[in-house]
Amino acid sequence: MDPKLQVRNPPYFCWKMKTDPKDKSRKSAVERLRQRSQNKLDVTSLTKKILSGDLAALSSGITLCESQRPQDQIKAAELLAACSVHTTKSIRIGITGVPGVGKSTFIEAFGEDLIAEGHRVAVLAIDPSSQLNRGSILGDKTRMERLSKSENAFIRPSAANNALGGVAARTKEATLLCEAAGFDRILVETVGVGQSEIEVRNMVDYFMLLMLAGAGDELQGIKRGIMEMADALVITKVDGENKTASKLARKEYQNALHLFPPSGKDWIVRVFLTSALENDGLELVKENLNEYVSRMTESGWLNQYRKQQEKLWFEKLLKEKALELLRSQLNLGEKIDELQSEVSSGNIHPHVAINKLSQAINQ
Repeated sequence: MDPKLQVRNPPYFCWKMKTDPKDKSRKSAVERLRQRSQNKLDVTSLTKKILSGDLAALSSGITLCESQRPQDQIKAAELLAACSVHTTKSIRIGITGVPGVGKSTFIEAFGEDLIAEGHRVAVLAIDPSSQLNRGSILGDKTRMERLSKSENAFIRPSAANNALGGVAARTKEATLLCEAAGFDRILVETVGVGQSEIEVRNMVDYFMLLMLAGAGDELQGIKRGIMEMADALVITKVDGENKTASKLARKEYQNALHLFPPSGKDWIVRVFLTSALENDGLELVKENLNEYVSRMTESGWLNQYRKQQEKLWFEKLLKEKALELLRSQLNLGEKIDELQSEVSSGNIHPHVAINKLSQAINQ
């Protein structure tokens, strides 16, 4: 064997890569550079770039909002406050559905139709995160190749991490920044894991539920939950041999919708048949969206609903800050960790642990 090709002491080499102090110093150097760049971040300059439609600045702003560093959170709050007074009158559209329903394919075709109508479209795609290493694929931009090439489109994939409800922890903030950058149609694509995806309803104006025919969804759809949150039901992949099953599914879904009580906003939910591959049925969905926006705006319902969403946003941030204060300001971080350990080991009931924490706060 050629000596140049021979690997010397591979076990030691692998071990050294993990434990070499030089490798640690390199990581700390990278961290220092990253921190230095964040410290130099000029919020005023970033705001101006976002307002001018700079997509790189928009991405940086969303990344800043997603950061959990205290110094970044302060700057993110400044950025959001500065951008909030310049937001456009956009329409926020939530899109959800089970995995495999074709959300990305539908969004790409629907987004292209909206752009053809003269709109600027931002897609906030939420990817599921691994429960083992918190990693995400973030491949939605790749799946929407045609849409990503449009100068009037912006696609931002984000990891769900520990956030529930099908959205990421800072999807609401990302929506606001996209509006400040001039995008008037914001599409929020959820993780797509089932009936728990209702939090997105509290941050959008129009909620679209994508369904499949012939895949066992009909009976699930009759159940309450996410279905009664929808403003439109869209059956996808209505092409080829699936057309007959799709027409039958539409009748079943339409009948199921009559079982739900009125939503209180004078709106009849319709079921649409679409094929993103054949660009069929999307025009009807777009017309339904425009009719919804027009009617809800004229009745004043949309404005009132936006105010309610702001209140829910405040309550969410309040809970986050309260937990942060418990850990830091009140020096209860060690106590919380101790109680968590006792709960996980089965030595104490969670309710008892909360009572002990409450006693520690009141002392």
